[in-house]
Amino acid sequence: MSLAISQKKNSKFIYILLLGLLTGTLDGLSAVILTGGMKVWKYVAGGYFGKATAMAGGNDMIVYGLIFHYCIAFIFSTLFFLLHPMFYSWFRNSFLTGVVYGVVMWAIMNLAVVPLSALHNLPKTVLGSLEACGILIVALGLPISYIGTGYYFYKAKK
Repeated sequence: MSLAISQKKNSKFIYILLLGLLTGTLDGLSAVILTGGMKVWKYVAGGYFGKATAMAGGNDMIVYGLIFHYCIAFIFSTLFFLLHPMFYSWFRNSFLTGVVYGVVMWAIMNLAVVPLSALHNLPKTVLGSLEACGILIVALGLPISYIGTGYYFYKAKK
């Protein structure tokens, strides 16, 4: 079976909205589980407010961190969902495309977003970087790739 262009009339907006919620939630749950609590959202808010201000803040900083986190998840989900036909045409494999998405997201976050934030550079270890990249592959890259393939293409019968 080969894939052909889908003629779905479903709204891209609905797909992107649900995909952003899914990927933001998966990535957020991973962060909370791996860091052991809600303090991670204060750290995310520290990217805008500064680490000292965010850590000294209360629940408001947790809310800001969640808002920033979901905004970033929606931006990546939207971007890669809309560009999915191009990426898929290069790799012809949903799994490989999802892995590439995750690696690209990790690179953008660690080489551009975080250095430009109030946090500047994070202390990095090879193991920590691999773990963060793996989370982005599983929580964002693969869902975006598989859902994008399902939206844009269908299995043509031979």
